[in-house]
Amino acid sequence: MPVVASFMYRDGKRAEELPLSPTPISFRDNEFAWIGLQAPTAEEMGVLQQAYSLHQLAVEDAVHSQQIPKVDVYGEQLFVVAKTAHLEGDKIAYGETALFVGRHHIISVRQGSARAHSQLRSQLEASPQLLQKGPDYVLHAIIDFIVDGYLPVVQTIEDKVLAMEKHMLVAFLERDQIRRIFRLRRQVILFQRILGPMSEVVGKLVHLDLPCIDDHAKPYFRDVHDHVMRVEGMVNGLREVITSVFEASNLLEQQRQGTITRQLAAWAAILAVPTAIAGIYGMNFEYMPELKTRYGYFAVLATIAGLCAFLFYRFKKSGWL
Repeated sequence: MPVVASFMYRDGKRAEELPLSPTPISFRDNEFAWIGLQAPTAEEMGVLQQAYSLHQLAVEDAVHSQQIPKVDVYGEQLFVVAKTAHLEGDKIAYGETALFVGRHHIISVRQGSARAHSQLRSQLEASPQLLQKGPDYVLHAIIDFIVDGYLPVVQTIEDKVLAMEKHMLVAFLERDQIRRIFRLRRQVILFQRILGPMSEVVGKLVHLDLPCIDDHAKPYFRDVHDHVMRVEGMVNGLREVITSVFEASNLLEQQRQGTITRQLAAWAAILAVPTAIAGIYGMNFEYMPELKTRYGYFAVLATIAGLCAFLFYRFKKSGWL
């Protein structure tokens, strides 16, 4: 069985390792079991189902991932599903942690999660005053651990978007960069669909009268709910930033194109003067202005230069050049 850890805790301290067998275990009031599994099979979960009277539907949900975050009540036990998130390049990869909570046990089943609970377990074991309060405090710690993992994901994506925004101000966004913006936007939208149910899950743990959740533990869950709301607000803001980067890029590109168009139009107007005058004198008429004058050629050139200089000055002053 893919067991990460399986221990009995007595008065908030690790007592002994628990062998996993289908035989039910008798617990005292100051004892509970904390079992951590990673990607178990249905047969392996069947052993725990017999030992801890887990509901069949909850066991099936824990084995088969792709569940949305939720809280289910089965008699005197809770079944909680939480979504984990981590970055793989520009993509947010999701895992799942299913939690079975009873009066004297908490069982975590991780599927696709990149962060193990070993460090969290060590931190809690260093604070026996919290562990001795029971499985509901461990449930809070695990959910808080999962939610805290959302923040680096959002901050990393935010840094990438701000880097593209900085690049946009000095150069055109290339096709690959535009595609990347839309990929990041899609990832943010999908992340929002996870944060909504996660907020509902923690909200239920705060506001509903649920088995295995002591009233003294609800302020801890309220703190986690605040963390979820904070991340949700950051994601909403990040989505708006991504949209504004793309829209600002379009505006700047249109502005640059307009500037180039005005410059081309100005130079075309300037070049039209010598073109028109040279075209007139190329008609080979006998009677033309200054045609028989000794300095007529130079006078025409001076006129062309003067008109071009005047037009250049006017266009430069108006900002077209």
